[in-house]
Amino acid sequence: QLQASGGGLVQPGGSLRLSCAASGFTFGRYDMNWIRQAPGKGPEWISVISSGGEDKYYADSVKGRFTISRDNAKNMLYLQMNSLKPVDTAVYYCAKDPDAPLLPGQGTQVTVSS
Repeated sequence: QLQASGGGLVQPGGSLRLSCAASGFTFGRYDMNWIRQAPGKGPEWISVISSGGEDKYYADSVKGRFTISRDNAKNMLYLQMNSLKPVDTAVYYCAKDPDAPLLPGQGTQVTVSS
């Protein structure tokens, strides 16, 4: 099971740090992803981190502003989001499989607005 948290309302240019708690599987064996879904739009993959944390990749839309990280000892995934923009407004999810259906209630809402 995966549960994201840490979302909220933030002004443009602000920062948030999202967390994702993993349970029920061997977290450290899997690459992990962050996915987001904006209102009225389909899911958007935004970042992946390798199982050991060495390799990280980002969508162009967030590159240079967001940083993915993980703590395998704590079964936790993180997303540091800086220089937030209104277009970043979405529900954010963590996922092992970036193509798996997003489950309502497991994401966290991020709203960027003045």
